[in-house]
Amino acid sequence: MTGAVRRRVAATLVALLCLAITGCTATAAPNPSDRTIGLLLPESEVARYETSDRPTFESLAARRCPTCTLLYANAGGSAARQQEQAEAMLARGAKVLVVDAVDTVAAQSIVDSAKRSGAVVIAYDRFIEHPDVAAYVSFDSELIGRMQTAAVLAALPRDHRPRVLLVNGSSTDPSALAIREGVHSELAKFNVEVLGEFDAPAWSAARAQDWVTGQLTRFPGRIDGIIAANDALAGGAIASLKSAGISPMPPVSGEDAELSAIQRIIDGDQLMTVAKATDDQARTAAEVAVRLVRGEVIVAPTTIRGIDSFLLAPTLVDASNIQQVIIQGRVHSLAEICTPVYADACARLGLIAKETP
Repeated sequence: MTGAVRRRVAATLVALLCLAITGCTATAAPNPSDRTIGLLLPESEVARYETSDRPTFESLAARRCPTCTLLYANAGGSAARQQEQAEAMLARGAKVLVVDAVDTVAAQSIVDSAKRSGAVVIAYDRFIEHPDVAAYVSFDSELIGRMQTAAVLAALPRDHRPRVLLVNGSSTDPSALAIREGVHSELAKFNVEVLGEFDAPAWSAARAQDWVTGQLTRFPGRIDGIIAANDALAGGAIASLKSAGISPMPPVSGEDAELSAIQRIIDGDQLMTVAKATDDQARTAAEVAVRLVRGEVIVAPTTIRGIDSFLLAPTLVDASNIQQVIIQGRVHSLAEICTPVYADACARLGLIAKETP
């Protein structure tokens, strides 16, 4: 990278920090090439957005398009703020917005605004139901639902018709709906009784925990497994099971490979999770964004509801492959996972050596 490019990238990142923190208008000089890309992420509570998605996206975009201006903003969980940030980027001449929507319904207004400004939107991570979305980059959510269901069913008892609870994500999130479709398509292959099903508002673990608590009272001793759409919901379900003194723990699924979920898997409380290589997702989105800002035609491997889509394959993680997928894949380090509380469980799995007396 030349000194001039370094100075331009440095100036851009200062401007982006201004946008991310305050939503103010950045002061970087206009880009004569008219190649401006904006990345809008939904929140900062989930660590991956700032530690994986953002730096990976910016690194590849800057390398693939040194003359591009990169804008960044984090909505902090506010759909209204994300709309304002998108408008600010469009005012600065952004031609491509990569949007991980806080609210996928509200984000349709961002697509409308982009169209009026002569820009295009890439839906990132979460599907935005709008015919003018230029591309969708995410993971195969329906496949995730099938993977979760198949894993739980494989771990259920064979001496009776298995009985399960379904803890889905938010009913307003298209990704959650796709996961739910995958769950039901896999359940349809087997003779399984669904005792109850719950769509957790805003993916709330607390609401999931409350609902599972009620189901344990309603179906005492009858719940064989729980298909939870992500690790936060799994954590809520498992907290309810523990509070009720359920032992042994029924198989519970998850998604996102959160550190707490990996530790629950090691400890035997959670059956599995699904790992998503978010750096690969960010690189794919950056590549698509660069091609679009250059005016090139993108060729997607599939379409979803008429939108060109790039769907990455997720990876199932259970106790058998934590070393290969999580530790060697640098999702979480051995030190992060095998804290003193989990040392014995880690030793049982061979992740660390057993201490000799």
